[in-house]
Amino acid sequence: MPPSATHVMSLRSALSLRLAQSVAFGHRTRCFHSYQHANPDDNAFSPVEDAILAASYSHVPEHGFSQRALRLGARDAGYLDVSPAAFSDGSFSLIRYHLVTQRKALSTRSRTLFAHDQQPPPVATAVSELTWARLMGNEAVIHQWQEALAIMAQPAWLSASLKELSLLSDEIWFLAGDEAVDSSWYSKRASLSVIYSTAELFMTNDKSPGFSDTREFLERRLGEAGAAGKAVASLGQWMGFTMNAGINVLRSKGIRL
Repeated sequence: MPPSATHVMSLRSALSLRLAQSVAFGHRTRCFHSYQHANPDDNAFSPVEDAILAASYSHVPEHGFSQRALRLGARDAGYLDVSPAAFSDGSFSLIRYHLVTQRKALSTRSRTLFAHDQQPPPVATAVSELTWARLMGNEAVIHQWQEALAIMAQPAWLSASLKELSLLSDEIWFLAGDEAVDSSWYSKRASLSVIYSTAELFMTNDKSPGFSDTREFLERRLGEAGAAGKAVASLGQWMGFTMNAGINVLRSKGIRL
């Protein structure tokens, strides 16, 4: 049985707990400016794998993040149908390809989003715009994304999924112009990870034109998290507020929790 909406969101929001632990115990696996250095995981795909995954991605809207999509992509790229067997992570390799390419595309999108601004937008505005741009990167595969979330929530892939979520939050804050190097570095990224996860799940059930309901959901969560961050005493309370607010709205929209 696939995990429920709450289960998927709870697993992905476990990232906030890991970040909180790194603050508490000083086990900081990433320095404040780690985004200035190349991430070796971004080059984890060999040229052959990259060619197959790029070709397979065009089949995702019809066949989902599946072995069938990988087989068809291998054939399109000029390789034998058995080629997908080379991917030890199976379908998750295709999901990770989507996550990595969409995250890396944000840098180009940010230049387009803010190209006509005479002054850099406020950080909060930029975070909102960039987070929305990343969510819209799921538009072409949104009807397949609940299945992808279920795969990402499996124990074998949870750690890699959370790591990519962490990298996404870091990228958004960096592109938004955030230069804080105090303890808020962690809380802001952890909070955005939870908000993005809930908005992403909300979007899979959104039938409104242009996903306008998801946009409103995102803006409310960002606004509430900003206000709560000034009022609560700990990162744990902030995460609890953010997640509970998201769950309440998901329930109000009839999403089974």
